[in-house]
Amino acid sequence: MNAPAGAPMHDAGSGAAVSSVTAAAYTVPTDEPEADGTFAWDSTTIVVVRVEAGGTHGTGYTYGPAALVPVVQELLAPAVVGADVFSVPACSEAMARALRNAGQSGACAYAASAVDCALWDAAARHAGLPLHQFLGAARTEVPVYGSGGFTTYTDARMVEQLTGWTAQGIPRVKIKIGQDRGASESRDLARMLAAREAIGGRSALFVDANGAYTPKQAVRVADAAAEARITWFEEPVSSEDLDGLRFVRERTSPDVAAGEYLTRLKDAERMCAAGAVDCLQADVTRCGGITVWLRIAAVAAAHGVGFSGHCAPAISAAPAAAAPGLRHLEWFHDHVRLESMLFDGVPDPDGGAIAPDPSLLGNGLVLRSADAEQYRVA
Repeated sequence: MNAPAGAPMHDAGSGAAVSSVTAAAYTVPTDEPEADGTFAWDSTTIVVVRVEAGGTHGTGYTYGPAALVPVVQELLAPAVVGADVFSVPACSEAMARALRNAGQSGACAYAASAVDCALWDAAARHAGLPLHQFLGAARTEVPVYGSGGFTTYTDARMVEQLTGWTAQGIPRVKIKIGQDRGASESRDLARMLAAREAIGGRSALFVDANGAYTPKQAVRVADAAAEARITWFEEPVSSEDLDGLRFVRERTSPDVAAGEYLTRLKDAERMCAAGAVDCLQADVTRCGGITVWLRIAAVAAAHGVGFSGHCAPAISAAPAAAAPGLRHLEWFHDHVRLESMLFDGVPDPDGGAIAPDPSLLGNGLVLRSADAEQYRVA
């Protein structure tokens, strides 16, 4: 196939050495206060990583604290500088070794995810290919679901958001429940019914409790919300409680989903082996990057459960297009807004799906540095 315009020319199979890895953090205020069942926030911090190799570059990012910047620059950069840009899995292993004493899971995995995504972007650009084709495309479009409906929203604001998505042709939408760590069940139920009325009978309604309920409470809420016809119940209990997730899964009709906080491949396997979920989630900006995200997709397939991408839709689009068993990708309001503010090349969800642009190299994203600078915190 012909390479997109501007593709670098080089010998087939030849790579280039990674010459630098840098990071910066930007904190962007939300458009209004946001909260779910177990957390509240009024700003979001994105840590953006840039990799240089052979006259080209790659961009990756994660959503996490500004403290991840020195993790990238002091621990991870030395592990990958000098590596062949095409050897991303080897770089992933080198980063894991570099993080042995600092911790290979949790926040350090977020930092490694950003570097991994930047390396894959650089490799695809060096090869002169869009990233989804470089990874091996399984589809041309990625189904999405609208996600927001924060517990801080008035009913009117929630309805406005949900109907905005359905008007775009997005056939599935999600709201937050579990308000006040599960102490406001009556409002949760009222909001689910209001959401169902707003979107009509043809759109799918998802809910996310962010681990706010106890197992029996989650079952009672699901039963009481039968009229809302929920088809997706995300983190009805803490994702750490595999027995509790399985308890809810075995006693309710909606698909139970969890996995957004997974930062180790083995933990994804444990969640599936425990029978805890109908659909496994993974976040490419948390789990170890594209390298590990695609492995988690394979774990889900091996266990016969669904697989869904969590948040960060702009940087998730290409790997999502390369995951054969993907059910859908989360079109999360907070990240959609921030990514559109800071990057060119963000995909459009009209019609209910996003499509990586085959005319753009790599992940297609370009940081608008001048626009981002006002939000820089590290």
